[in-house]
Amino acid sequence: MRIRSLGVIDDAVVELSPGFTAVTGETGAGKTMVVTSLGLLLGGRADPALVRLGARSAVVEGRVSVPAGAPVAVRAEEAGAELDDGALLISRTVSAEGRSRAHLGGRSVPVGMLAELADELVAVHGQTDQQGLLKPARQRQALDRYAGDAVGGPHAAYAAAYRRLKAVSAELADLTTRARERAQEADLLRFGLDEVAAVGPRAGEDKELAAEAERLGHAEALASAAHAAHAALAGNPEDLEGVDAATLVAGAGRTLDAVRAHDPALAALADRMGEISILLADVAGELAGYADDLDADPLRLAAVEERRAALGTLTRKYGQDVTAVLAWAEEGAGRLAELDGDDDRIGELTAERDALRTELSGLAQALTDARTAAAARFAEAVTAELAHLAMPHARVMFAVRQTDDPEGVEVGGRTVAYTPSGADEVELLLAPHPGAQPRPIARGASGGELSRVMLAVEVVFAGTDPVPTYLFDEVDAGVGGKAAVEIGRRLAKLAKSAQVVVVTHLPQVAAFADRQLLVEKTDDGSVTRSGVTVLQGEDRVRELSRMLAGQEDSETARAHAEELLAAARREL
Repeated sequence: MRIRSLGVIDDAVVELSPGFTAVTGETGAGKTMVVTSLGLLLGGRADPALVRLGARSAVVEGRVSVPAGAPVAVRAEEAGAELDDGALLISRTVSAEGRSRAHLGGRSVPVGMLAELADELVAVHGQTDQQGLLKPARQRQALDRYAGDAVGGPHAAYAAAYRRLKAVSAELADLTTRARERAQEADLLRFGLDEVAAVGPRAGEDKELAAEAERLGHAEALASAAHAAHAALAGNPEDLEGVDAATLVAGAGRTLDAVRAHDPALAALADRMGEISILLADVAGELAGYADDLDADPLRLAAVEERRAALGTLTRKYGQDVTAVLAWAEEGAGRLAELDGDDDRIGELTAERDALRTELSGLAQALTDARTAAAARFAEAVTAELAHLAMPHARVMFAVRQTDDPEGVEVGGRTVAYTPSGADEVELLLAPHPGAQPRPIARGASGGELSRVMLAVEVVFAGTDPVPTYLFDEVDAGVGGKAAVEIGRRLAKLAKSAQVVVVTHLPQVAAFADRQLLVEKTDDGSVTRSGVTVLQGEDRVRELSRMLAGQEDSETARAHAEELLAAARREL
């Protein structure tokens, strides 16, 4: 990793061993920034307060070896990332204003993508994780993780049934509690549909009636105008001296016909005059027919207005016109059928809910059985590991319990509470020495014992659900002496199958590392800088001496440091 402008670190390169790397240094030198940097690369929360004072942004870049074809490599390539000679390049930038950017394999990606890949790449454990292990929910998750498919299969089936039961119960509760509202809605719909059915409107009928009412209301004026226009075109038989348009046009046509043979242009005009005569005759005929057919019956007008009033009552309530009223009626009929079928639906849902509760009881029992079996194996494996961590007489066990609840599901002949994760409450118990009663680790374990239990759990996980890299941030807190040596030994064992990075204050742990990194800080009075150095030979002995006695040049401390290194090398 390369770290720039992050906390007390100005610019540093961190080269991690493929095996066991120990990160050491004085308190406040910036060891935690190494952990924070890795957290940023893995999609952790970006805090602008981490940006070094005076810098515009903090940048962390990392190169992670990824086997070709591994799920994490496939997922990264799906996101557009490119592998660089079998490695994935990751970078994270945090600005002083709080903005954050992430790049994966040369492509800009959402920060969430880094977090998605993190679970496949690194397992991070710090003192906060130890506190998390005290929570029963985290203990249940640890047990489920250890059990793998043995619990994963039953849990998936249980979770699917649980979600369906909750959905059915919610719908049933909604139908039941809103019964009065639905009855009122059904009555209103029924009344409206009956009102529309009683009128029986046709699509477009309101527009047709409006046109007819307009015509009937002006029938006399329309008839008078039609008669006058007809007389002007075709004449009045009773007026022997009247001159009409048809007579005048006919006379003009005859005049042109007499001379049309002498000029084709005039012949064309004569033909058009003939067309005019025909058109005048047609219009005159239609005017006569219109006048004869015009209905001036006041009774019909009254009937039309009455029908329009009935349609108007519907459009005021159910739509802006008859077409909209008919659409409302169609939709309302469907909704009424749905409401009328609610009683049947309530019966169906009640039966389905009861069946699902019975099914869920069986699945919860299967999940409990799988957890109980896995708990025995997990506890045995962790207890065996504790024997190698200077706790030879300690015993670890898991209590898998249920809580009675009359509204719950039946497990083991009892009606118990249930959650999305099953009906089980899982608690990790520790008996630190013979004769001690097993107690929850939240109350029965010291800080040092808790650190070792957590390390034992992780070593067990390494054999069942491994990840490529493990990062421990002062997981050895509260431990010293022989126990510290044993922790170093077990971390070295873990490093034979995975990459292990440990931030530690304990020389007994650091001595077992394949590579020791020193984070040291200098202060020139204005700017504090930190550097990360790979310790070798005499430099490593000096740092271990400082960790042992606080005195780099103490001959006794140096002898002890050399002895620690020699003992660790013999075992490695």
